[in-house]
Amino acid sequence: MTTTRRTLLAGSVAAAAGTLVGAPAAQAHGGRGPKPTVVLVHGAFADASGWNDVAARLIAAGYPVIAPANPLRGVASDSAYLASVLATLPGPLVLVAHSYGGIVITNAAVGNPAVKALVYVAAFAPDEGESLLAVQSRFPGTELTEAALDFRPYSADRVDGYIKKESFHDVFAGDLRRSTTDFMWASQRPADVQTLGEPSGVPAWRTIPSWYLVARDDKVIPPATQRFMAQRAGATVREVRASHVAMISQPAAVADLVERAVRAGS
Repeated sequence: MTTTRRTLLAGSVAAAAGTLVGAPAAQAHGGRGPKPTVVLVHGAFADASGWNDVAARLIAAGYPVIAPANPLRGVASDSAYLASVLATLPGPLVLVAHSYGGIVITNAAVGNPAVKALVYVAAFAPDEGESLLAVQSRFPGTELTEAALDFRPYSADRVDGYIKKESFHDVFAGDLRRSTTDFMWASQRPADVQTLGEPSGVPAWRTIPSWYLVARDDKVIPPATQRFMAQRAGATVREVRASHVAMISQPAAVADLVERAVRAGS
């Protein structure tokens, strides 16, 4: 296997979505104008349903919410796709990302004045010219190695990565029930392994305030790596005891951090 296959990033969980739901954009919050639309971006081995419990809390609080499908085909193309979605939404916007979704919002938000905050949930927040593999290798500790992955070519020169069934629970979502993670494994969406080596562009976190939720029990992105990225981005940080899928096991903490980001920008 090539070096770019040795460590694969991760994402959230289960079935894709992209419907805008919740309160009308014109609804005010605290007398300060319309509540922002919250855009929830999933990562690899995942789809938008991993945000279900977070979205339910935000919708109940009156926020418009959209959880678009992340194509998982490449950093540049996925970021361009998300940017095209953002261009159709009324501002203001708050972008929330998990895992691989972090590099997508880091690039997609650049130059969009409607984006008021970035919230990273155990997510990649690379700097300019930095690849996911470079970030991932800064600190030891990831258990999402080549041995934990299945590789399936989908064209003559393109390969998808999937987490193996025997690794999925312990590596990806160790604080969830195995009955839940068995379904997550079966329904996972793969990521093209070329995403690992693609360099990121100028990061949106240089100009847009950011927040970061560190998952202390993460076996995909080591907590030390998460803290490094959060500090470098100047993010406001909260830590929770959670596996990589903190938005599923700790949805209240994630929703609370999103609301804190909203209030700080109001």
